Amino acid sequence: MPASASLAICGILFLTLTWAAGKADEAASSRQRGFITRAVTKLQSAIAHDQESVTVWDDAVGKSQRGDMAWIDANLGSWMHTYFGHDASLLLSPDLSLVYQFIEDREGSPDAQQFRDAYLPLATKLQARLARGDTQGTSAQVLSIGESDLARIGNRSAIVSIKPLISDTGNVVQAPGAEFLHVAIRFLDGDLPADIGQEYAFTNLRFTRDEPSERNATFIPVTSRDGAPVGFFRWEPFQPGNYVLRATAPALVLAFVTLFTGASLAGHALFRRSVRLAASRAELEHQASHDALTGLANRNFFAIRLASTLANAAADQRHCILFVDLDRFKTVNDTFGHPVGDRLIMMAAARMRDLLPTSLIARVGGDEFNILLSDADAHNVDEIARNIVAAVRAPFEIDTVQIAIGASVGAAVTTGPCDPIELTRKADIALYHAKAAGRNTHAIFGSHMDELLSNRRALEADLRLALQTHSQLETFYQPVYAADTGALSSLEALARWKHPTLGYVSPDQFIPLAEESGLIHEISALVLEDACRMLAEVPGIHIAVNASALELASPGYALRVLGILARWQVQPNRLEIELTESAMAPEKSELETTISTLRSAGVRFAIDDFGTGYSTFSRIQRIEVDRIKIDKSFIGEMHQGASRAVVSAMISMAKAKGLLVTAEGVETDEQRSALQDFGCDHLQGFLLSKPLPRSTAITLAAGDQKVSGIRA
Repeated sequence: MPASASLAICGILFLTLTWAAGKADEAASSRQRGFITRAVTKLQSAIAHDQESVTVWDDAVGKSQRGDMAWIDANLGSWMHTYFGHDASLLLSPDLSLVYQFIEDREGSPDAQQFRDAYLPLATKLQARLARGDTQGTSAQVLSIGESDLARIGNRSAIVSIKPLISDTGNVVQAPGAEFLHVAIRFLDGDLPADIGQEYAFTNLRFTRDEPSERNATFIPVTSRDGAPVGFFRWEPFQPGNYVLRATAPALVLAFVTLFTGASLAGHALFRRSVRLAASRAELEHQASHDALTGLANRNFFAIRLASTLANAAADQRHCILFVDLDRFKTVNDTFGHPVGDRLIMMAAARMRDLLPTSLIARVGGDEFNILLSDADAHNVDEIARNIVAAVRAPFEIDTVQIAIGASVGAAVTTGPCDPIELTRKADIALYHAKAAGRNTHAIFGSHMDELLSNRRALEADLRLALQTHSQLETFYQPVYAADTGALSSLEALARWKHPTLGYVSPDQFIPLAEESGLIHEISALVLEDACRMLAEVPGIHIAVNASALELASPGYALRVLGILARWQVQPNRLEIELTESAMAPEKSELETTISTLRSAGVRFAIDDFGTGYSTFSRIQRIEVDRIKIDKSFIGEMHQGASRAVVSAMISMAKAKGLLVTAEGVETDEQRSALQDFGCDHLQGFLLSKPLPRSTAITLAAGDQKVSGIRA
C-alpha cells in the first residue's frame, strides 16, 4: 500500500477517533451536569421534609407562642443540626422579627443582617400565601406549605427553606398569616460538596462563588429562582473519550507499520471503553435512586414508582402500601452506637427483602421502610404484615450480642387508580394505630381509624391541658411492707389521671401516650414534687419515684432532684429512685454520672421490673444500686416450678451482693409465704394494698400500721 494512502487512512482514523472521543466526553459532561442539578433539587426537598417533622406540631406552635427558649433550642434549633446537618436554624415571629437563632459556625458565618436579607423576601411571600389561605405543599414528599430558594448570604451561598409552625391535630387555631416561621439554612460550601461528590462519584467537587478559570475543570452555574447567580459547582470531568483516545494512540503509531492490526486494536479498545462507560452510567443512576446503606430504593425513587404504578393501575388491579417502623431501634442505637445500629438496619432490610423478593422496598428514613405490594401479594396483606413483624422480632446477633427489637406495620389497600398522597396518609394512620396497640404488631387501615386517631389526639390534648392547668393529675401511693414483720416500710408514688368526663384513665393508657408525646417528663416532675412534699409532711417515711433512662441521662436531672429535696428540707436518704432495666444497658456514661452524684448526696436507687430487660448482676457491679424489684410477671408464675426457681435464684444472688429485694405484684397468700421462705425483704401488691389516695396514704403512714397475715 502506498505510503500516502496509509498516511491518509491513518489520518482519517485519527480524526474519527478524536471526534468520537469528544462526543463521548460531551455526553458524560452533560450527564454529570444533570446529576448536580438533581442533587441540589433533591437537597432542597429533603431540607423542607426535615423541617416538616417539627413544624407540623401542636407543641411547636404552643412552645413558640410562649417563648420557651430551652424547648425551641432542643427541638427547632440545635437538634436540626445534630440530626439533619442543617447549618443554621432561625425562628421568626408573626411580625418577621427574629425570636431565636442557632448557627453552627458563628466565626465563619454571615452577620444577622445578611441572614435577614436572604430570608426576608421568602418569609414575606410565604406570609402572603398563608394570609390568602394557601396550604398547598410542594410535592408528594413535602405536604405542608413552604418557600425555598438558593441565595447568597454575605460571602456564602446557601439553600434557604421556610416553613410555618402549624397544628398537626387542627386543635390549635391561628390567624392565617400570623404563624411563627421556621428558617432552615444549609450552606453550599463546606462539607456539602464532598458529600454530593461521594454520593454521585464526582472527582474533586467544590463550590465557588466565582466562575472557575481552571482549564481542566468542568463547572455548572447555580442560580436562584429569579435567575440571580449564586455560585458554581466545579469538578474534574469524567472523560471516557479522552481515555479511549490516549489508550489507542499506540495503535495509531503501529498503524504506519501494519494498518490492519492497528485498526483492530483501536476498535477493540473503543468497544471495551464503551462497555465501561455504560456500566459507569448505570452505577451512577443506581446510586441516585437507592439507599447507600441497604441497597434498597430511596424515598424519591419509591415516590416516583408509587405514583406511576397507581396512576396506570387497571380498574380491578389491587395494590397495597406498607409502612414499617423498627421498634426500640433508637434505644439500640444509643446503647451500642451507630455502627451497630447501621448493621442492624442492614440485617432487618435483608430479612424483609428475603420475605418479599419481588416487591419494591424502600428505606425512607433512619429506621423507616416503605413496601409496595401488587397483584397476589396485595390480597395477602394480613399474612405478609404478620410475617414482617415475626421476622424482625427474631433476635439479631451482632458481635456475639443478641439484640431484640420489633416492628410496627401500617397497611393501606386500594383497587384501581388512586391518589398516592391519600394512600400514604392511610398507611401512616394505620402505622399510628399499630404503635398505639403496643407496637410489635400490624394494623390495616379501616374507615374507623380516622375517628380513633381523632379520639387519641383529643385525649392527648386533654392531658396537655391537665398539665398546663395543674388539675386532674393526682399522685397515689402504694405501700411496701416488710416481709418478715408486716410493718409498713415505704411508699411508691404513682401518677393517676382523673379525667373530668371519663373518670380515672388507666395508666396503661395514658402513660404510653405521655411517653410518645414527650409529656412524661412533666408528669414525672409533678410526682417528684408531690412525693417530696409528702416526705416533709410525714417524718420517718421513705418514698420511691420512677425515672426513665432519658431523664437520668439529662445533665440537669441530679440538680433538679437535689433542689426539690432542699426546698422541702427533706433528707436525701428518704428518697428512692426506681429506674427501668433499659437504663442499665452499656455505654450510659451520663446516666452513671447522674446516679453517682445523687448517691453521693444520699439518694437511694432501685431497679424496677428486674429480670425483663437488659440488666445482669455484672452490670449492677458497674452502676451501683441499693435494691432490685422483681417483676410481677415472675411472681405471678411462681406456681410453676421454673419461675419459682428463678425468683429464688434472683433473691439469693441479690443477697450475696448486699442488695435489698422487693417483690412486686404479690396477689396470693401462697406467693407471700414462698417469698418469706426465700428471704425476700419487702412485699408489694394488691394482696397487701392497692395504690392509695394521698390523704389515705398519710393516715396509713402516720399510724405505722402493719399488714395482717405476715408470718413472724
